[in-house]
Amino acid sequence: MKCAADNASGGRPPAPPAARSQDIHSGSRRPAFSHSVQVFTDPDHFYEKEASKVSIVNRDRPVNSARAASPRNYLMCRPTYFDVTYSINPWMDPGRPTSAQAALAQWKRLHDTFVELGHEVRLIEPVPGLPDMVFAANGAIVAGGKVLVARFRHRQRADEAAAYLDWFGRGGWSEVRQAEHVNEGEGDFLCVGGEILAGSGFRSDLRAHDEVREFFGRPVVSLTLVDPSFYHLDTALAVLGDGEIMYYPAAFSPESRAVLRERFPGAILADEADAAVFGLNALSDGRNVVLPQRAAGLAARLRERGFTPVGVDLAELLKSGGNAKCCTLELRG
Repeated sequence: MKCAADNASGGRPPAPPAARSQDIHSGSRRPAFSHSVQVFTDPDHFYEKEASKVSIVNRDRPVNSARAASPRNYLMCRPTYFDVTYSINPWMDPGRPTSAQAALAQWKRLHDTFVELGHEVRLIEPVPGLPDMVFAANGAIVAGGKVLVARFRHRQRADEAAAYLDWFGRGGWSEVRQAEHVNEGEGDFLCVGGEILAGSGFRSDLRAHDEVREFFGRPVVSLTLVDPSFYHLDTALAVLGDGEIMYYPAAFSPESRAVLRERFPGAILADEADAAVFGLNALSDGRNVVLPQRAAGLAARLRERGFTPVGVDLAELLKSGGNAKCCTLELRG
C-alpha cells in the first residue's frame, strides 16, 4: 500500500523519522540472522537481543503470563521496485531521495522478526512499475477462508489488484473475488473479535462497508477518518486482541470517537508524538506487538498491559506513508 492517504488540500503529514508466490520458513526452519530484534526496554524489565531469538530477562518480577501469543499467517511483498515517483498522500514527496536498497534491508528485518516470533510468512512476487505493492495489507481482506481483493482508489495502484487476484486464485481459498466498490483491504478493514472495523473518509468507499458485511457475514462498524495524514484506518488504529485496540482519537470524527469510546472503553490512546511516527501501524499476535521503534510512549503503555512491544525501523518506507502493518496482510483461514 502506500498505506497512503489522499493528498487532500491542507493535509500535511507529521515530520517523518530522522519469484513466484511461495511459502518460506515453514515448519521448524528458521533463517540465518545478521541482525537483532529491537525490543523496547525499561529499567526493570528488559529483553536480551540475540541473533536468532528474543530472550526475556526480568530483573525483579516474573514475566506476565496472562498474554498468550498465537501463530499467525502473513503475506508480504518485497520492496524490489520501491520508489516515490508520485504523490497520493501527504507523506509522499517525489523530490525526496529514496533507496530501494535501504527499503529492502528494513523490510527484511521486519520479515525476519515475524519468523523469529513463530509466524509463517508467504510472499507475493513484486511487479515492475508498482512501487507501492510492498504495502501488502492493502491488497485484500481475508477472513474465514474467503478473500475480497482490493479495488484501489488511485490509478497508480489499480494494477496491483490483478496480482492479488492471481495469487489468491491459485491458493485454494473457498471464495475469491474483487470488491465492486473502492476498498483498500486491511488498510481500512480490521478484524476484531467477530466484527470488522471499517474506515472511510479518504480511501475506501462507504458502500464498501455494506459489501464487506454481506461478503463475510460479519457485523461492520463504520468509522470516519478526518486527518489526511492518517488516511487509512490502520494508520490510526491497531487491533491488539479480541476486544482490545489502541488508537489516536484526533484522527477520527467526533461521532466515531464516541463509537470507539463506547465499544472499547479500555483502549490504549496514542498521543500525537506516537501517532506521528506511525506507532499505530502495528501488528499483535496476542502478546507480541510489532510497531515502529520510535513509538516509545505506546511501547510503555503496552508493557503496562502485559504485552511485549517489539520495535522495528521502517523509516525508508515511511517516506511513502507506510510502516509495519502496511507491509503485512494477515491470512485468516
